[in-house]
Amino acid sequence: MIKVFFLIFEPRGTWERIVRAQRGFAFVLCLYLLPMILVSSAVEGWGLARWGKWQPHFQMFRDFSLNCVVSFEAVQAILLLVMVLLSSLILLRVSQTFHNRGRFIEAFTTVAYGGSPLLLAHLMDAGQTVNPWTSWTIGILLTIWVLYQGIPHVMQPDPTHAFGLYLSAIIVIILTSGMTRLLTAMFLLGQVDFHHSWLTRRFPDLFQ
Repeated sequence: MIKVFFLIFEPRGTWERIVRAQRGFAFVLCLYLLPMILVSSAVEGWGLARWGKWQPHFQMFRDFSLNCVVSFEAVQAILLLVMVLLSSLILLRVSQTFHNRGRFIEAFTTVAYGGSPLLLAHLMDAGQTVNPWTSWTIGILLTIWVLYQGIPHVMQPDPTHAFGLYLSAIIVIILTSGMTRLLTAMFLLGQVDFHHSWLTRRFPDLFQ
């Protein structure tokens, strides 16, 4: 998790070290991405269980049961993992339109490391009055900064296509992470009632 701070404050050198290391898919997934997701989910879950969440629409703090917190964080962790994998696949396909012969591992490495500021900012969600969109906005701004160095180092596009691929990567991650944030924020802010949803009827103990 410390590497995300190096990516933010020393992006060029950190990306160069990442490229030289040539880590495989399993390493990046199991020893970097999943721990980041689990730590951010655990911290947020602890905050939700301890303090609840301020819901502006109802002008009240909502308390969450432990079972509800565990279920929500498990679903959110899966969504975050799917977001990274989907973003990586889309980025790979987009890079190929720029005549880039990159591999999936390069796109996955770019998104997993480049998008890690989103997971770091996710720690803010443990605060009871922090709006989920605030942490997402901070995270996406940091991600835009980190990817500026990451795209040319890892994806290695033709110099004439580098900025276009960078913009495409930003758009992809904004859309996929924004959709994930929308789904989770609606629940946290009380805009979705899972107590009367198909999901709760199918799994009656899930969000109780």
